Amino acid sequence: MALKVGLIVGREWSFPPAFIEEVNRRNEGVTAEFVQLGAPRMDDPSEYAVIIDRISHEVPFYRTYLKQAVIQGCTVVNNPFMWTADDKFFGAALATRLGIAHPKTIVLPNKEYIPGIVHDESLRNLKYPLDWEAIVEYIGLPCILKDAHGGGWKDVYVCRTMRELIDNYDQSGLLTMIVQEFIHWDHFIRCICLGQDEILPIKYDPRERKYHVEHAHMGEELGRRVVDDSRKLVRALGYDMNSMEWAVRDGVPYAIDFMNPAPDMDIYSLTPHYFDWVVKHMADMAIDLAKNPRPQVRELKWEDLFAGSRHSAEMVGGAAVLGSGSLPPVAAPAAPSVAGSGSASSARPAADPGDAPDAIVRAEAEEGHA
Repeated sequence: MALKVGLIVGREWSFPPAFIEEVNRRNEGVTAEFVQLGAPRMDDPSEYAVIIDRISHEVPFYRTYLKQAVIQGCTVVNNPFMWTADDKFFGAALATRLGIAHPKTIVLPNKEYIPGIVHDESLRNLKYPLDWEAIVEYIGLPCILKDAHGGGWKDVYVCRTMRELIDNYDQSGLLTMIVQEFIHWDHFIRCICLGQDEILPIKYDPRERKYHVEHAHMGEELGRRVVDDSRKLVRALGYDMNSMEWAVRDGVPYAIDFMNPAPDMDIYSLTPHYFDWVVKHMADMAIDLAKNPRPQVRELKWEDLFAGSRHSAEMVGGAAVLGSGSLPPVAAPAAPSVAGSGSASSARPAADPGDAPDAIVRAEAEEGHA
C-alpha cells in the first residue's frame, strides 16, 4: 500500500496542485492528496505518514487536530507544538544565544487584558509605569513596534519619536508587542528553508515586495554566512518549511524575521523560476519523510511512555494487542475508530500562508525594516 502525504491549505491556488502532481507523478510508492476532516475522534489513527500544514495559524481546528496526528505517529510539517510555542521575542533570544546577529528587541506588557483581569490585583508582578526613556535609549530611534505573535504585515509600526511609540502601543489592545531596532539595510535577502537543510537565498526588495532572479547577488563570504546562519536557526526551531529574512548592514546579515512556518509559495510571488525549485524540493522532502519517518513523539519524549502504557495498543481485527512496543494508533479496545469526513474550509488569499515579510511594514514605510 502506498504511503500517503496529506496537504492542509487555505485559499492559495498555485502551490497545492503543483505539489500534489509532483509527488504523484514520481511513482515512488508515495501519494499526495488534500486532507479531508470531519469531526476526528481522540483515538483515530492517522492515515497519513506526513501532513504538510499551510494554514493552521489561521484555523485553530486544524492545529488542534494536527497535535493529535503527531501523537498517532504522523510527521507534521511544521511541528504544531513548536509552531504553537513560537513567537518573535523567543526568536530574538534564540538567535542571540546562537551567536546570530539580530536587531535589539524588547517585549512589552500588554496594554489591555481580557475581562476578569483586575489590574491592581491580577498584575502585581508588573512594574508600572514603563520606563519609556530607557526603552528608547536601548533600542534607538526610529524603531519598530510589532505584534510578537503576528505576521503578514499586520500591526507593525515604524515609530520615529517616543511619542509615536507610546501612541501606537496605546492602540495595541490585547496584543503582546515587541519593540525592535530599526536596521537601515543596504542589501536584503529572503531564504526559503526546506527540510532543515536546503537553503535557497533569494534577492528580495521589500519596498517592491518582489523577488529578483539574480543569482550572483551575494559575495562568497556573505552567502556562506547567510546560508549557515539560516540552517542553524531552522534546525534550532525544528522547522522543515520556513522562510527567513536577512537585512544586511555594513556587511553583517541581521536575522530580521524567521517566524514564517507557512511561507509564501505563490508562483507570482516567487517567480516561476523559484516556484519550480520550491515544488521540487517540497516533494523531495515529503517523500523522504514518508519513507524515512522522523516521529515527532520521539522529539517530545513521549514515545517510551506510549510503548509502556497499558493503553498503547495496535488494533488487529478489532482486538487490542497490548505491549507491542510500536508507535500508536492508540485506541481504547471498546471504541471503534471512525475516520473523519467532510471538507476542509479555506482561509486566506493566495499569499496567505504566511507571510509577506512582516519584517518590513509596507512599500512606503522606509528603507528599513519592520
